[in-house]
Amino acid sequence: MTNQKKQKSHLPLRLNILFFIIFILFSLLILQLGVVQILNGEEAQQEVNRTDKVVSETPVPRGKIFDRNGEIVVDNEQKYAITYTPRRNVQPEDNLRIAEQLSQYMDMETGEVTERDQKDYWLLKNWDKGFAKLDEEEKQLSDSDQYQLVLERITEDELSTLTEDDMKVAAIKRELDRATQLTPHVIKSEGITKEEYAVIAENSHEMPGINVSTDWDRMVPYQEFTSLIGTVRNRNRGLPRDKVNFYQNLNYKLNDRVGDRGIEEEYELYLQGNKEIREHITDKSGNVIKSEVIRQGERGKDIVLSIDMEMQQALDEIVQEEMLKVINENPNKNEHFDKTLAVMMDPNTGEVLAMSGQKYYEGDEDTEPYFNNEAYRVLMDTHLPGSTVKGATVIAGLDSGVIEPGETFRDQPLRFRGSQDKVSWTPGIGVVDDIDAIKRSSNIYMYRTAMRLGGHWDYTPNESLRYNGEGFDLLSSYYRQFGLGSYTGVDYPREENGFLGSDVKANDVLEMAIGQHENYTAMQLVQYVSTIANGGYRMEPHIVKQINNPTNDGSNSVYEANEPNVLNKVNVPDEYIERVQEGFRQVFQEPGGTASYRFSDAEYSPAGKTGTAESAIYPGDNIRIDTLNLLLVGYAPHDDPEVAFAIVAPHLDESDSHINNEIGRRMLDKYFEIKEERQSSEESSTEDEENEESEEESGE
Repeated sequence: MTNQKKQKSHLPLRLNILFFIIFILFSLLILQLGVVQILNGEEAQQEVNRTDKVVSETPVPRGKIFDRNGEIVVDNEQKYAITYTPRRNVQPEDNLRIAEQLSQYMDMETGEVTERDQKDYWLLKNWDKGFAKLDEEEKQLSDSDQYQLVLERITEDELSTLTEDDMKVAAIKRELDRATQLTPHVIKSEGITKEEYAVIAENSHEMPGINVSTDWDRMVPYQEFTSLIGTVRNRNRGLPRDKVNFYQNLNYKLNDRVGDRGIEEEYELYLQGNKEIREHITDKSGNVIKSEVIRQGERGKDIVLSIDMEMQQALDEIVQEEMLKVINENPNKNEHFDKTLAVMMDPNTGEVLAMSGQKYYEGDEDTEPYFNNEAYRVLMDTHLPGSTVKGATVIAGLDSGVIEPGETFRDQPLRFRGSQDKVSWTPGIGVVDDIDAIKRSSNIYMYRTAMRLGGHWDYTPNESLRYNGEGFDLLSSYYRQFGLGSYTGVDYPREENGFLGSDVKANDVLEMAIGQHENYTAMQLVQYVSTIANGGYRMEPHIVKQINNPTNDGSNSVYEANEPNVLNKVNVPDEYIERVQEGFRQVFQEPGGTASYRFSDAEYSPAGKTGTAESAIYPGDNIRIDTLNLLLVGYAPHDDPEVAFAIVAPHLDESDSHINNEIGRRMLDKYFEIKEERQSSEESSTEDEENEESEEESGE
């Protein structure tokens, strides 16, 4: 009995101790929960609810390009595309898995796969083997340093184990890795078959982020005009190196497609359009919870060229045909003649109507001879202008007071001590005044004018040519007012300023006065003759007429127009320009004019100036080949000009060619032929509309 009582007395004590311990534990737990809830509750709840905002941008198609009459010059062509939109925090292993799946459904070119791409792929497939290349000390380095060491130690033999299928997967993964989180990235858009498109669409749910879509490519109906229009860089090339900072400051991405050369580059910021901007809300795992459009995408603005494509095509054909006549007449001659430049412009507005830079290529064993329209040469190639500049020389002489209107000189050789005789191209011209000197292209008249500009007023045979050092600067100042030796301001990424003279001597001033000292572009020459045609206003040339807002119904919604821009007014009395205009008219229309044999019967009353320059090419060291440049500048009609032009045919071997005049006549004939046809068509359409209205009224 006594033992039983003792045992019973111990049981409550043990239970009490156990309950007490449990009580203490629960108290500690409650205390900890209280601390979490009260002190750290808000922070913990924020971690549970944490989300991130991510903004993505989706490119849109570029604006279209039209000619002045609404003819499409550059369009966008839709095509199938496979895209990848990665979620946040995607790892290389994820992209490898998607690439392996995707490779089962489509082909992929492997030409862009680099050695680094191959090493990255090999290492993902051989992770343990790769990192076994590190010793214990190297394994203490940072992850990036370890990775770099392993890449360096992957051997060519190991890379050679990659099969063609492996290379295809690596090519796909390479594109997947280039994608930006939550932003659609085109993996493939070239050569996608309908079968590939369909099967990927059907199985896209197996590959997170993979989708089928459409992409666009530039479609250029007038391929021969691409040299002026330019092209668009593909995504693999991305931004040009020399303009990366410029574009990135404008929120461009490195792989954005941008205009490359020409109008595509010059008007990139208009053609690019506004990307669609979306804001994505993601949870801490990177899953998208919500997505909304912040800004609707809008394709780029449309560009309307001042170019008339009907006239452009006609001009290209005319230049090619006339070049072939010269080349084929005597294959042993004119072997250095391989290009001709021609440009047409409205002298009142500066709108460029057509520009052709035909380059002839001989071809080889596998290629027939062919022409390439390198129209940019109108802005980039410089050549001696010859007598085309004599209009500016006469104006310089008249305005500076070294010659008087109507003052005459006898066109006879000038003989200076220690130099060759100075003569005109055409002998026996006789006594000429300023207008006759332009009409008959008297070099002597221009020489005498330049001599006076340089301080040499009185000519005595066999004396030394004197020079006061001011004639060149004085003559240049007048030339620059007409755009000769000045940037034209044309809306194009690049243009040449010409090959200009400096540190000149007396003889150089004389040669400059007849176009034998400085080199100019064809665009500078057409600006010069336009300035004479319109009475002294140097107009800024432009290739783009206006920029339109993109519309779906084809209507014109003008965003911005290139209005006529006067760069400067030639600071001379109008009567001096009028005398040169009369000289230019007589060149084309009066007997004795250097181009009258070809233009005198033209009904549209043209005016202008011929030019021949002694040029040279240097095919090797100490080798000089003398050639001739044939040029023509002009405008029509002479009393109310609506079109001006310049033609440069450089490096001919002989002077009996008249390619400059032949092209000039044919291009003006075509211009006024097209104009008449369009006017007749408009009148016919107007008459039809009036008849329809009359019939409707009668019916009522």
